[in-house]
Amino acid sequence: MARKKKEVVSEVKTTKGTIADFDLIIEPIITEKTMAFAQEGNKYAFKVSKDANKIAIRNAISRIYGVHVEKVTTINVAAKKLSRGSRYHGTVPGYKKAIVTLKEGEAINLFSE
Repeated sequence: MARKKKEVVSEVKTTKGTIADFDLIIEPIITEKTMAFAQEGNKYAFKVSKDANKIAIRNAISRIYGVHVEKVTTINVAAKKLSRGSRYHGTVPGYKKAIVTLKEGEAINLFSE
């Protein structure tokens, strides 16, 4: 009997962001500190999915914004307890933050119209 050849599945490299990329990168974090990082160190901060890893974040950022990523640092921001007076108590949910360093000379325009 003749054997069937195995199909080789190759990863399709696209330049556009996919739905999975936009599910992974939730939103950019825009504060005074992150804007100073962007101007001085070419670093940008993003809120990402809890199950995202550094390689997936690197690929998603490069596909969505069309830039080359040098380094990715991730931080798990813990949930915080919150109270309004003595009657109302709750929590602010935690999230995962990624700080992305881009190659020299590249930038992300976070305030596009």
